[in-house]
Amino acid sequence: MNAIQILLVEDNPGDVRLSTEAFKDSNLPHDLHIVPDGVEAIGFVRQTPAYSQAPRPDIIILDLNLPRKNGLEVLEEIRSDQELKDIPIIILTSSHNDLDVLIAYKKQANAYLVKPSDLSQYDEVINAVVALCQ
Repeated sequence: MNAIQILLVEDNPGDVRLSTEAFKDSNLPHDLHIVPDGVEAIGFVRQTPAYSQAPRPDIIILDLNLPRKNGLEVLEEIRSDQELKDIPIIILTSSHNDLDVLIAYKKQANAYLVKPSDLSQYDEVINAVVALCQ
């Protein structure tokens, strides 16, 4: 099985570390690419000059609360691009706001997962992501 190309769009270093460790612990063959904000995410998927060698992601894990361009804006921009709209996007955020969930699904997110406050549950959330990748 070829490695799954995962793009993690996350600005919180602690969440990046937890996600990285959880993916390492999974049995999923993967390459994890990390960008810290929505502008960088769009650059990555569109392979702008700074990301000219970036692979097309097989899945995007997207936080909502991002600097420069928020997750909902990124989601909308990717879904409006004919070449990118079929990439699965999982929202992984700390927001429990029902309106955020509703808007994310309206903008065609494939899944909406809330980051756990308990660090021991982080592996469970990433395992749910891994299951969606398989």
